[in-house]
Amino acid sequence: MPVTKLDGLLFDKDGTLFDFHATWSVWASELIVTLSEGDPAVAQALSRGLDFDLETGQFRPGSPAIASPNRYVAECVAGALGRSDVDAVEDLLDYHAQQAPLAPAVPLAPLLEGLKVQGLVLGVMTNDSEATAHAHLRAAGVDGFFDFVAGFDSGFGAKPDPGPLLAFARAHGLAPGRVAMVGDSTHDLVAGRAAGMQTLAVLTGAAGAGELAPFADHVLAHIGDIPGWLSA
Repeated sequence: MPVTKLDGLLFDKDGTLFDFHATWSVWASELIVTLSEGDPAVAQALSRGLDFDLETGQFRPGSPAIASPNRYVAECVAGALGRSDVDAVEDLLDYHAQQAPLAPAVPLAPLLEGLKVQGLVLGVMTNDSEATAHAHLRAAGVDGFFDFVAGFDSGFGAKPDPGPLLAFARAHGLAPGRVAMVGDSTHDLVAGRAAGMQTLAVLTGAAGAGELAPFADHVLAHIGDIPGWLSA
């Protein structure tokens, strides 16, 4: 599909701005060790709840941690631990997530600065919490490049619902058709299509090109290819 002139880019966070496995698979391995406290049975229960392969050290493609809101992930972890205090588990996961070993997909600051120079409005919409999103963007030194940051708990809903994407467009007076939703999961792309936005898939998450292509107008290796895509 030809590129319509864009006024804005809305990025997913995990698997898009940050390489998914290099960040979150490493984080999950450490989390399972911490929460299991050396008990192999608990570690196995957590790996099943998170759909995480302990042998490869990676999330499986169907893992709820890939695109689901934190609350659902917390429910999975609470169930694996036999705990009923899901609120406390969610707070615990949020705390650990803010300490995640971030691995940017590409050098972020020069890329984002170049996009801002072109006059593009930039946003982040993640199914992570808004607080964790800001913490990660600050840790990467790029929080100031974004005009909009929302999480599943920001009051707009969570992907694949288009509500948070449309909130970004409304907040900056952008026509949805002149915004591209950039993401690594079908949740991102389905939300983008439902919002009437262009959809741009990247391959720095858990999904492959074959899974993403039916929902994407374009598939790129990573967000570093966006400037070339825009100028093509």
